[in-house]
Amino acid sequence: MTQDQTAEQTPAAESAEPAAESAVPPAAESDHIAELEAEIARLKNDVLYAKAETENTRRRLEQQAEDRGKYAISNIAKDVLSVADNLRRALDSVPATAREGNESLTALTTGVEMTERELLATFERYGIKPVSAQGERFDPNLHQAMMEMEDPSQIEGTVVLVMQAGYTLHDRLLRPALVGVAKGGPKGGGNNVDTSV
Repeated sequence: MTQDQTAEQTPAAESAEPAAESAVPPAAESDHIAELEAEIARLKNDVLYAKAETENTRRRLEQQAEDRGKYAISNIAKDVLSVADNLRRALDSVPATAREGNESLTALTTGVEMTERELLATFERYGIKPVSAQGERFDPNLHQAMMEMEDPSQIEGTVVLVMQAGYTLHDRLLRPALVGVAKGGPKGGGNNVDTSV
């Protein structure tokens, strides 16, 4: 064999080897593709999960910030409620007959009434509202029963005495109303079913 023939065969032999090495069996290639597709699906799922978690965290932080803004005044509001209570007690302690003919007492009482009205208007502006209690059905979410009062003329469970007004701040209870509840009267709440027919 001549040197030219050997040189011609060598490149052909070398080029045949890389072709043999690059030829991957089709089964191994499809397994590799399946692994990569599974990895892509897992990564997509991880991204979606992280995105959802981020969105939930953002919403939770926004809600907390809104609540802080809405209810930030709750501590001072609780303290100021006693001022409103004392103004009401002062007004209730002056009989209407004592005001007649006594200009000083009338002026003082009028001033206290104006102060109370202004305080209640300020409460209203900041979302502080009184809890409805007198004559209402007892609600443990809004009222605190201090006593039961025998009263057959009232439906059982009706608030018949308000000892201290309750208040809410927006939609949260700031202070429950301290109440007396009727007992001994007819049962209320849809329990009155006439079975005598």
